[in-house]
Amino acid sequence: MSGPEEQVADADIGFEREQPGDAELVSLRNVLIICSVVFWLGIMWYAYALPMSRALLAVLFLGAILEMYILTELMAMGGGGRGHLVPELKQAFGPGNRLHATLLTLSAVDILITTVYIGWNFQALYVERAGRALPHEYVMAAVFSLVMIYLTWRSFGRTFLAVVLIGFAYGRFGAFAPGPLQHGGLGVDRILRTVVISVDGFYGFLTQLVAAWIALFLLYAGLLKAYGAFDLIMRLAFRSAKYIDSGIAQTAVLSSAVIGSVNGSQTANAGMTGSFTIPLMKRYGVKPETAGGIEAVASTAGQVLPPVMGAGAFIMASLIPGITYVDVIVAGLIPAAILSLTIFVAVHYVAAPQLDNTSAESLLGDKLPRSEFASESLKYGIPLAVLIYKLGIQQVTVGTAALWTTAAMLLTGILFPIVHAAAGTNEESPVGALKRTLWETLDGCREGVVVLAPVAIILAAINGVVDILTATGVPTAISLTLLDLSGGVLIVAAILSMIICIVLGLGMPTTASYTIVALLVAPTLISQFFLPELASHFFVFYAAILAGLTPPIATCVAVACGIAGADFWRSCVEAIKISAPLFVLPFVFVYHPDIVSAELNMATAQIGILAMLGAVAIIHGINFPFRFDSRVQVLGARVVFFVGGVITMVYPTFLIQAGAVGVLAILYGSQVATGQASLRPAEVEG
Repeated sequence: MSGPEEQVADADIGFEREQPGDAELVSLRNVLIICSVVFWLGIMWYAYALPMSRALLAVLFLGAILEMYILTELMAMGGGGRGHLVPELKQAFGPGNRLHATLLTLSAVDILITTVYIGWNFQALYVERAGRALPHEYVMAAVFSLVMIYLTWRSFGRTFLAVVLIGFAYGRFGAFAPGPLQHGGLGVDRILRTVVISVDGFYGFLTQLVAAWIALFLLYAGLLKAYGAFDLIMRLAFRSAKYIDSGIAQTAVLSSAVIGSVNGSQTANAGMTGSFTIPLMKRYGVKPETAGGIEAVASTAGQVLPPVMGAGAFIMASLIPGITYVDVIVAGLIPAAILSLTIFVAVHYVAAPQLDNTSAESLLGDKLPRSEFASESLKYGIPLAVLIYKLGIQQVTVGTAALWTTAAMLLTGILFPIVHAAAGTNEESPVGALKRTLWETLDGCREGVVVLAPVAIILAAINGVVDILTATGVPTAISLTLLDLSGGVLIVAAILSMIICIVLGLGMPTTASYTIVALLVAPTLISQFFLPELASHFFVFYAAILAGLTPPIATCVAVACGIAGADFWRSCVEAIKISAPLFVLPFVFVYHPDIVSAELNMATAQIGILAMLGAVAIIHGINFPFRFDSRVQVLGARVVFFVGGVITMVYPTFLIQAGAVGVLAILYGSQVATGQASLRPAEVEG
């Protein structure tokens, strides 16, 4: 039986390394690979030469990625692209699949026609006839809109479909909306011009951002996966079991956070990494509800980690005037550190008492040789160093930095195995290593497209809805309504804003939920309550990702507890207990905006330290297994630590914060002095 580290490489979490056999030389999978390579060469050429406007790039990009998404869907219907082309197509159009296969095929034809037409007539549509259209163009736009709605439903289900349909309906029938949300209503012609014909809407700034910036980072993520970077992360995470009781559970935190930071969807990340980390935690004694909660929170935490922040960093930099991508990354460092540390502590509290450390020692069987560790670290570290150098020191554009990073990953991913083979450090020949790495490169290109397609679809749909809402004036209506309901009181407005962000973010990936709340809620905090722009955007960004953890929807928890075979509501409770500071941290941005000011100085350090101490106190109060004689004492301790932690994090006066820290220190000191600071009762007795 293979050990756990070998199981990492074999786990079904998307790592596909096998080379194609003769039976699949002509298959849907390989057609997708060829299309992916051509697509990525085009994207890299654009990043290098900038041969066209972003608007035209968005048209060609969206058309290409939609066609490849349809190909992946047909491939899934045809058995996953593992056989011959003709039998796969017959299976795709076979009983049970025929309707959707036909709809997908018709969609592909319409996408091709629309893309070619708009690309060929780009100058006329975008410049010469702006605001006007020909009759057949309205028909084309209507059909393409239906295709986008259909593909949105296939990608994200009924919840997000409802969001898109409500957005279109509100634009058309706004005259029937209640109160301040009422508007005159947009005509069908204007809606179609807004979302398609004007080369805005579905082709708007979000699609342009994905094409010019985000796409190459997702290719980088696909190459990381194909070259085995996430395998290495898992293997290194297992080493931590030797040094900390909760090491097995921390595997989920590390792997999910790293992978989640680049894929832009906490729910997709929970499904991908959770398929391995959750069974692993359960195998070594963690309860199903706890395992599901840990994975859901870890996947959510990855969305706020620099330098990618689930692709949200790029959108934030594009939405705030005068703010660069580097500013966003620097501003996000301290909040990400606070969240990462507190989740680490919370996972240790809840998992360490459950884990069977005796059984977990089996994870330490096959050590990673130092030479291999150094080589693998360089292999993946050089591209990351290139990214940091290009963005942080040279301060080139994000697209240029992504191009250099991807190129570096291609070079190290291909050359390092060949050098190892030539040096005789493994049994592989240089030619064999070259063949293997080339196939991994091709598979990384395919994986990049697979990850990119849903992101592109949902952001295009969101862009269409947002442009319709902007045309109706709804952001101003929401601003006035929020101001009226709050009575001008900042804390009330902040709480209402968080609730709105959670509601608007239900069922959406990070990029989509943040975009909506950034355009609808953040302007109110800026204009009506004079909150700095970075603080406002970080507030709604952090608040929006809470939707994945907040019942009754809690999509991220739903995916994780489905894998764990756990009760949904209990898993939600576990997730909220672990992530409690995440619900408080956005208010730190409101009352201490310097923490996200993009300046690292003594003021931000002081705020960061206080916020971190308060967050740890909240985790301690909620999750620590207090062993007092009565429930009243336990409840009292939990309340004091929780309230003291909230005051330490949020209260605007430093002296009050310092006083709360003093009280918390005295309480924790008394726990240590009386031997009550251990997680395991047996340790106290010993």
